[in-house]
Amino acid sequence: MKRREILKTTAALTAASFIPPWVGANSKFDSRMPGQIPEKLSSIPRFGDGRDWFFERRYGMFVHWGLYSISGWHEQHQWRGRVPRAEYIKLANQWNPTKFNPEEWLDLMEEAGMKYITLTTKHHDGFCLWDTRQTDFNTMNTPYKKDVIGQLADACHKRKIPLCLYYSIADWNQPNYPNQGRHHELPPQPQDSPDWDMYMHFLKEQVRELCSNYGEIHGFWWDMNVPVFKDPTINNMIRKLQPNAVINNRGFDEGDFGTPERDYDNPATEAKGFDKPVEACQSVGMESWGFKKDEDYYTDRHLISSIDKYLARDANYLLNVGPTGEGLIPAESAAILRRIGKWKKKVDESFDHTQTDSALLGIPGIYVTKEKQTIYVHLNKSTVGNGVKLKPINVLPVKATLLNTGKKIDCAVNLCPSDHASQQPYLRLRNLPVNDMSNTVLVAKLEFDRPLEGITISKNLTTNIELIK
Repeated sequence: MKRREILKTTAALTAASFIPPWVGANSKFDSRMPGQIPEKLSSIPRFGDGRDWFFERRYGMFVHWGLYSISGWHEQHQWRGRVPRAEYIKLANQWNPTKFNPEEWLDLMEEAGMKYITLTTKHHDGFCLWDTRQTDFNTMNTPYKKDVIGQLADACHKRKIPLCLYYSIADWNQPNYPNQGRHHELPPQPQDSPDWDMYMHFLKEQVRELCSNYGEIHGFWWDMNVPVFKDPTINNMIRKLQPNAVINNRGFDEGDFGTPERDYDNPATEAKGFDKPVEACQSVGMESWGFKKDEDYYTDRHLISSIDKYLARDANYLLNVGPTGEGLIPAESAAILRRIGKWKKKVDESFDHTQTDSALLGIPGIYVTKEKQTIYVHLNKSTVGNGVKLKPINVLPVKATLLNTGKKIDCAVNLCPSDHASQQPYLRLRNLPVNDMSNTVLVAKLEFDRPLEGITISKNLTTNIELIK
C-alpha cells in the first residue's frame, strides 16, 4: 500500500504537475486551471463489457495477509522495523495458518454487506501466497504447504463472489529488483543482482500464473510502482487472460480506476463527484493494514462516513482487515465489519441504481442520490443540531422516511427567522435522532409527487407564519 506520510517530502514537487485521475479536469483542486467542478455529474461512464460488475458490487473487502501477520506489528515490518532480510525470511519457517478457512472469510464479508474481495498475493516483502514457480519464497515451502490463493479462488468461484488480486511491484526479496533505498524500498543489498529487465520477466511470469491458474479473476490491484515504470503490454496481457478484470491505476499505465487511500487524498475526499471510476480504500485499523496485536481502531462513524461519502458519489469502496498469523480475522475487526454491515443493509437502496446529484443541495457535508421522484439525503457530516434545513427545496414530500430506523421523519416547509431577508420558506427535517444515533450516518428518503425539477419553486410571501404543519 502507498503510505502518504512517506511521500510528503515529494508532495510539493508533484502537486503542480499531477492531477489525480479520479478528479474531473475542471476541478477546483487543479491550481493551473482555476474553476469549479461541474455542478452536476451524471453516473460515471461504464466500460460496456464484462468489467461492469465493478459498478454493481460497489463495496468490497480488502485483506492484507502474509508473513508479517506472524509478528503482528505492520505489513511493512521488514522495512519499518529495520529487520535484516536474513532474519525476516526466517518467518517462513513459522508460516502455518491452520485456522485459515476461506469460507469463514466470505461469510463475514457477506454479513458485512461486502460483495467482492481483494487479497494480497505478494506484498512488498516478496512472500507469495500461491504456488509460484518463479521463487521459493512462497507458501508451498513452509510448514503450511498449501496454496492460499487457490483455496480462496475455489471458495469464491463456488459462491460466485468476484475475486481481485493485489500485487506489489516493489519486492524486498527478489534479488533482481533494484532496491535503492527509495520510498518503500530496502537500501541496496550486497547479495542482490539488480537487473530491471530480469525482474520484469519475473513479474510478468508471476502475473501470468495468477491470471492463468485460478479460474476467472475479476480484478488486478497493483501497488508501489516505485520506479514509475510504464509498460502497457503488462495490463494488455491481463486483459487478454482475464477480460472481466478491472485494473487499478498503480501499475504500468493509467488502468481502469483511481485509488484514493485512507484520508490522505484531499482532492478525492472533497470532490463533489467523479468523472472516472474510483475505488477508495481504508483499513479498520489506524496503524496497520496487516494484523497488529495492539491495534487502535477507527470509530464506526468515521468508517461509515468514509464509505457513505464515496458510495454516494458513485464510487466503490474497499475496507481492509488484517488476519492473524493463524488465518483468523481479529474479533474486533470482524465486529466493526458486522456493525457497518447492519447500517449498510438499511440504507443500501440509497446507493443501488441511483444517481449522484451534487447540484440539488449545496450544503457542505450532505450528499444526495436520487431515483425518479425520490431523493436520498445523506447526512454525512455530523449535524450540529436535531434539525436540517434542505435549502433550496421548498416542497413538502409526500413521504419522508429515515432509512436507518424505517420511521417517519417530521417535516415542515416554513419560514425560519434566519431566512427573513429572502422571505422564502424551505423544507426542514425535524427532531432527528442525532443523539441516539451519533455513531452512524443518517440517510433520509424523501418521496415527492412530482419530477425533482419541480421541488424548488418561487414563493411570494405576504406573511411569515408557518405555511405547512
